[in-house]
Amino acid sequence: MEYVSPEGLRLDGRRPMEMRQIRAEVGAVSKADGSAVFEMGNTKVIAAVYGPREVQNRSQQLNDQALVRCEYTMSNFSTGDRMRRPKGDRRSTEISLVIRQTMEACILTHLMPRSQIDIFVQVLQADGGTRSACINAATLALADAGIPMSDLVTSCSAGYLNSTPLLVLVVPMSLLAFSLNLTK
Repeated sequence: MEYVSPEGLRLDGRRPMEMRQIRAEVGAVSKADGSAVFEMGNTKVIAAVYGPREVQNRSQQLNDQALVRCEYTMSNFSTGDRMRRPKGDRRSTEISLVIRQTMEACILTHLMPRSQIDIFVQVLQADGGTRSACINAATLALADAGIPMSDLVTSCSAGYLNSTPLLVLVVPMSLLAFSLNLTK
């Protein structure tokens, strides 16, 4: 299967260094302290932030900074394969950790000691670049919640296909190409 046409265009019509259309909306979840929907092409992600609030599990409380927790999930209907993913599967755990560590690096946690910030990110529709879309949605949701941050984090996936650099990979290419997420 060819992933780049003889004219140098990808299957979706983009040039190799061309990003997908981006759309963002904050305040999408009324019950959350902050939330955002982020779309990159056909990938659609929603993020909700709760906090800062009192730590729910006192044994996890940090006296000098806020506790940041993150939960990443991928909806069963987000891809064509309809596979049920068990909660806490290896990939979800890894992406949750990456998002949490990325957000912790910019949240001014020292300003909110003995508190907790929960970040929930869910992939509604997956067409490549889900990790980047999740990081972007989480950043927007944190800003919407008014969480103090040193900076906003942005993310984009990139890779190579037969020595051609590509921005924002699509699903089949994500399986073939080396992907690198660039944050901050």
